[in-house]
Amino acid sequence: MATFLYQLGQRAFRRRRWVALLWVAVLAVVGIGALSAAEAPDDSSSMPGIESQKAFDLINEQFPGSEANGASARIVFVAPDGQKIIAAGHRSAVDRFLTEAAGGPQVADVSSPFDGPGLSKDRTTAYATVTYKTKDDEVTEASKKELEGAVEEVRDTGLTVEVGGSALATEAPAGMGEIVGVLVAAIVLLITFGSLAAAGLPLITAVIGVSISLAGITALANAFGLSSTSGELAMMLGLAVGIDYSLFVVSRYREERAKGRDPQEAVGLALGTAGSAVVFAGLTVVIALAGLSVVGVPMLTKMGLSAAGTVVVGVLIALTLVPALLGFWPNAVLARQTRRGRARKSERGLRIPRIRIHRRGRQLGRSQEAGEGQAPRKNREPRKREEAGSWSVRWASFVLRRPVAVLLVTVVGLGALAVPALELRLGMPGDEAKPTSTTERRAYDALAAGFGPGFNGPLTIVVDARDADDPKAAVETVAERIGATKGVVSVSPPQFNEAKDTAVLSATPSTAPTSERTKNLVHTIRDERSATETETGATFEVTGTTALNIDIAKKMQDALIPYLVVVVGLAFLLLLVVFRSVLVPLKAALGFLLSVLASFGAVVTVFQNGHGASLLGVDQTGPIMSLMPIFLVGIVFGLAMDYQVFLVSRMREAYVHGEGAGQAVVSGFRHSGRIVVAAALIMMAVFSGFMTAGDSMVKMVGFGLATAVLFDAIVVRMVLVPAVLALLGKRAWWLPGWLDRLLPRVDIEGEALNRRAAELPAPTGESHQDMARV
Repeated sequence: MATFLYQLGQRAFRRRRWVALLWVAVLAVVGIGALSAAEAPDDSSSMPGIESQKAFDLINEQFPGSEANGASARIVFVAPDGQKIIAAGHRSAVDRFLTEAAGGPQVADVSSPFDGPGLSKDRTTAYATVTYKTKDDEVTEASKKELEGAVEEVRDTGLTVEVGGSALATEAPAGMGEIVGVLVAAIVLLITFGSLAAAGLPLITAVIGVSISLAGITALANAFGLSSTSGELAMMLGLAVGIDYSLFVVSRYREERAKGRDPQEAVGLALGTAGSAVVFAGLTVVIALAGLSVVGVPMLTKMGLSAAGTVVVGVLIALTLVPALLGFWPNAVLARQTRRGRARKSERGLRIPRIRIHRRGRQLGRSQEAGEGQAPRKNREPRKREEAGSWSVRWASFVLRRPVAVLLVTVVGLGALAVPALELRLGMPGDEAKPTSTTERRAYDALAAGFGPGFNGPLTIVVDARDADDPKAAVETVAERIGATKGVVSVSPPQFNEAKDTAVLSATPSTAPTSERTKNLVHTIRDERSATETETGATFEVTGTTALNIDIAKKMQDALIPYLVVVVGLAFLLLLVVFRSVLVPLKAALGFLLSVLASFGAVVTVFQNGHGASLLGVDQTGPIMSLMPIFLVGIVFGLAMDYQVFLVSRMREAYVHGEGAGQAVVSGFRHSGRIVVAAALIMMAVFSGFMTAGDSMVKMVGFGLATAVLFDAIVVRMVLVPAVLALLGKRAWWLPGWLDRLLPRVDIEGEALNRRAAELPAPTGESHQDMARV
């Protein structure tokens, strides 16, 4: 692996123009494909294998032309304090609205609040439902403006009018997540490298990679059913890993140049060592994302594969385009102080023959005093003091002196943060989680106040009476049984299909959609189903938004353990090959589990229990998004293994090259500690930027990912890992002989390159160009 990547880096350096043109061509091709591609489909909510989805499918089958997920708008009218909505003036205003709304384009039906159950008991609140002939994403702007104009006319009469439903749902402000993330990343890179070029190169290559990936997703969206959500995840991850992978290659290149390597050799060595870590780190991310397919949710599978493809593009760019760009500007990425030092060395090199002629004795004396092949002592001491004074070296030395205390504090601290995760409740927040500034949230609150908390989450019961002797009687019996269930406030009259053998009815719970009591009610109705089916000969299923959210949460909980087993198992095998150790991969997996549980606890503390929620602009707390655990585990596991590979691979490299176990830990921190911290800060900046969005679910994802990176990269990898390695000593790198013979050798430490370097002349601290000028 190391030799192959070394040669790849050198070829990319030599043929930099062809490599750059190739990537420009790829960008142009996928860009043209994206511009000419058909429009992407809407986000699919299909969840195979759950009862709610089966019920939706049955409705679409038995009630053709009226899809279960068709667009609708619920208009809520609230009379001023002390007045009734049925007053002559208010009623006439509502009637005018109904007439105008019914004549709107794409409108299929408008229900009047005065002809059914649309009036609250105290007659202060009413609602009308506008049903459209098309799905949510097919409602035209003209239809929306027509309805909005009718709503404004009613508001002018003094009534409070709010709009819920899907047809006019407003999109939350996107925030400035990407911009904030890039700006913070630029600052971190500039501080880390001390060079505008070195800071800009990872940003440029990451943007190129994300652009190629997003264009590719857009081009393939219609063919593979990729929604906009797939592109959002790909952009978030592609930006983060793209910067990190380029960061590690550039950092190793600068390190090799500091040793006196010429640019081409430095590029080859950087790819042969750091490039190997990039490849395996990328593989762990791909495994984690592609593993989302085992959950059995098509939307998650597509999101995972799209993001995995973006990571692959990021790896390829780090291995080819980054070396090519370094070939164009080999010295630009070096720190200004280093460039000046090299210039002074070049000037001194031009005067060497003259100095040696006139002061040969003094020069020879200095060489003998310093020792053959070594720089004078006064030139070596500053570097030693600099390395000894490095914060990463001092921190590693501190942990090595007190490994037990550091380990206990870390485990206890993360364990305490993880405790709230025991209270984790999953669900899919709806309008109740939106800010009070939105009309959907105000409509939700008005309906809850006028009709009860369960009105916003009715249960849809689909009764299949095709096998019953008397379908109508069977449906009526089912309705009576469900209406008599404790916790059900009312049951609507059944609506039959044309064949009169399938019916749909609505049951209103007494509790809110996200309440635990509502969840228990759904389970109760389903548990009592067998007795009803035996008596009537008809079957029924429970669906609706509330039941669907309950089923999704259950499916995600059931899939979490198998997903962890598959992803952690595959990654363990990969790390076993990389580090040739049993304990290091095991420690990596256990450390990840500890950090992800702590991040779960932080998410529950803020978004479920409400502690500090106002600081993030979250108005309403509630259950955690059902997809969050799987989503968080998949992404964070891949990123956690990134830091594991980048940090521990340098320790492994030092150990293989002859350093003791403890000194290898210090060497790993000396070379990679600062870079890993910088990479983690960049990741946190990118994810934290999404917390500026208006949608609470986007805030939740950004917060969860940012805290998980904080716990894993900063706490686990920088604190727990050196403490455990200090306690294990040489045993950390133990591998049974039989397993050592079975595992393939990938040479991530660059042993072949080390042997090759030993055969070459020692670097003189001057580039080949400098030598030629001398």
